[in-house]
Amino acid sequence: MNRVLLDYLISGKHHEFRKEFGEINDISEEYRRLGLSPKERMTRRFELLTSLETPVFLPEERICFLRTVKNVPDCFTGEEWEQIRKEHFIHEKGYLSNLSPNYEKALRGGLLSLREEADEYGKRMIDAVFALSDRYRQAAEECGKKEIARALAHIPRLGARSFFEALQFFRILHFSLWLEGNYHVTVGRFDQYMYPWLKADMEKGIHTEETALELLEDFFISFNKDSDLYVGVQQGDNGQSMVLGGSDNGEGTQFNLLSALCLRASRELMLIDPKINLRVNRDTPIEVFELGSELTRAGLGFPQYSNDDVVIDGLLKLGYEPEDAGNYVVAACWEFIIPHNGADVANIGALSFPGIIDKCLHEDLGRSETFEEFMEAVWKNIALECDRICDNIKDIWFVPSPFMNVLMDGGIYEGGKYNNFGLHGTGIATAVDSLAAIRKYVYEEKRITGEELVRAVDTDYEGNPTLLALLRNEAPKLGNNEASTNELLERLLGMFADALEGRVNCRGGKYRAGTGTAMYYLWHAGELGASPDGRRKGEPFGANFSPSLLTRINSPFSVIRSFSGPDLTRTINGGPLTLEFAASMFRGEEDVKKIAALVKAYITMGGHQLQLNAVNTEKMKEAQLHPEKYRQLVVRIWGWSAYFVELDRDFQDHVILRQQYEL
Repeated sequence: MNRVLLDYLISGKHHEFRKEFGEINDISEEYRRLGLSPKERMTRRFELLTSLETPVFLPEERICFLRTVKNVPDCFTGEEWEQIRKEHFIHEKGYLSNLSPNYEKALRGGLLSLREEADEYGKRMIDAVFALSDRYRQAAEECGKKEIARALAHIPRLGARSFFEALQFFRILHFSLWLEGNYHVTVGRFDQYMYPWLKADMEKGIHTEETALELLEDFFISFNKDSDLYVGVQQGDNGQSMVLGGSDNGEGTQFNLLSALCLRASRELMLIDPKINLRVNRDTPIEVFELGSELTRAGLGFPQYSNDDVVIDGLLKLGYEPEDAGNYVVAACWEFIIPHNGADVANIGALSFPGIIDKCLHEDLGRSETFEEFMEAVWKNIALECDRICDNIKDIWFVPSPFMNVLMDGGIYEGGKYNNFGLHGTGIATAVDSLAAIRKYVYEEKRITGEELVRAVDTDYEGNPTLLALLRNEAPKLGNNEASTNELLERLLGMFADALEGRVNCRGGKYRAGTGTAMYYLWHAGELGASPDGRRKGEPFGANFSPSLLTRINSPFSVIRSFSGPDLTRTINGGPLTLEFAASMFRGEEDVKKIAALVKAYITMGGHQLQLNAVNTEKMKEAQLHPEKYRQLVVRIWGWSAYFVELDRDFQDHVILRQQYEL
């Protein structure tokens, strides 16, 4: 391990090379005055930013390129954005995100070959990349960094000739895509497209496993040089998602030496980027799960596991071609996207399941004579909410990105081969538990009336401690493998999928239902009062596809049985079961094997995604008091890992409140 470089990075000393150019902050006004087209604006800004970059080499680094320009000004004025939003639906910031470019094509053929196919804007951007690379080459020559200088004399104009050149070339591409203004730029199936260079080098005797690991660790460090400048809801939410392993069109296991080296590099560096995702299936050897569980033991919050047996089948049902479905990758968090040609917007909105239940509680419970009548109202309101969400998404528009356009097969200006939209479904456990309580106590046992329940919810259970205790502690809860809640889980997910079935979005694509929550597990909960499961006002939902925070769980095995039961091919937008384990349970190798066996069992049972956290509650509370002592304390949030002390307090508190399991 390059300890000198790692310590330099962790200390933040590389920030001293950054400069904010205040004089460029008003370029949007200049662009408006000149009447420049969006493509021209993006190109001019990229040319300007690359020209301002200063080549810098950090101590003992082998993979270079460091952001020295701190600010990336917008291409449009506030008034222009206001007008654009009047005419179009704008997703998030309006710039492209959650795409997986065709890195392999560029790495093999070089940017000169792609330049021949590019439009005038793409050509200019490639030329700007060449100019910056040439300045780095010249600086490397002057500093005596011969290896870097030799590489940059060849790449990125021409294709990579070695593992080192392929890694350095990737760094240039990744750096440039972020500088262009794209965000949540994913890494894709890194071990699949990068392994041929490593294999060839090892056959030539250029690398051993150890020397390859050293180089790979230097490369992994490069993901963390500029990530605090990247766009995200929270620090760490930057989308640098790497996929390893997976089947070949649904068969076999493509886990190679580079896959294993990536897991080892993450374990040794203890950095939050790149974020590792493992594609697995029922045939994946237990040894792969054990390697992944070593990262869980270390407390990194990844790998996240995706089950090819479920995911590929679900994508095929949605109309993805077999070759593309078999080559799927993970977006910034967990959503499934297609590399090279897919333009799915996998996080375009979210439906609040508890919000639906609350609406039906107040409008329909009193007039529903049976529980099935009440469920009819739930179905109707899920469909109406999907109507509302989908009707709001018209004439979607993204700022055109000429460099990303060059790296996507067929271009990306007007979308891609696939243009599906994904919706999250939040608070599923709170909704299921609420329905289970209503069915049991209002309709079956008749222990409380509908009016009493509504009044208790509206008053946040004030003055009704007996009912609150009943609902919180005795009512059925999802996660304990009870037939009553498992059946309701399947019904709710089925309703969500049915409500989106057959809808066509404004780009001619479909809508995909999902089980993820993103940050909505706090946002939607904050919009809602108490709920019929005994959750009180202000208490958050569980993150993603997980039990409620107030559930007393029998065991993690009961959880995986509950959450692997539904037909998850119908809610294939993504959203993992999230489990927290007490860090204290990892006492030895046997504990790692137990976790690996649990993960494999979930995959074999038909679960589609899983992420694990090894957490220490006392350490997190101590970190809240003394953050300077815990700079590298890592936790999993909703689909990404972050340094605990860099999170807002609400996110910190949620991790502390989550259920912690032991085996």
